[in-house]
Amino acid sequence: MNHQRDIWSTILAISFMCAIDFARAQEPTSHPIGRNVSQNKFGAFPGLPTCAEGAVQSGDPSKGPSIILARNAAGCSIPWHWHTPNEHLMMVSGTARVEAKDEKPMTLRAGGFARLPSRHVHQFRCTTACLFYVYSDAAFDIHYVDRQGSEMTPDDALKAVKEKAAKPMQ
Repeated sequence: MNHQRDIWSTILAISFMCAIDFARAQEPTSHPIGRNVSQNKFGAFPGLPTCAEGAVQSGDPSKGPSIILARNAAGCSIPWHWHTPNEHLMMVSGTARVEAKDEKPMTLRAGGFARLPSRHVHQFRCTTACLFYVYSDAAFDIHYVDRQGSEMTPDDALKAVKEKAAKPMQ
């Protein structure tokens, strides 16, 4: 019994060290980082609705893995779409509804988590003001689709939810 516990302890320790090494490899610097919500400068992300803002916490979303702190207004909807990277959502506050094609809808509250696989069509709506982290394991992108699954422009997709796409910062 002690032998089994030692084996599992060793496996757990090795897994933890590998996770730390992987996390370090993702960061462009070896310095610790940390900030509170109030220290973030939120801004719009091109192609997303203007009701959705974000602040990059780690990485560069245009080039590779990243973590974004997102802040969406109550009622903010991101209609049917997919991403090239896997998307991981971690709710800090508020309530959101996540619907993924051919899956049961989820309601996420503070502390909630959802993983949306690469290229899996889904939509997201904050039913109350939401604050959440988005981790993407590759460069972030968004591809809006219609009911038949055909790609459409952000402007056309967001008209359906009475929103406008944020434009690139000048």
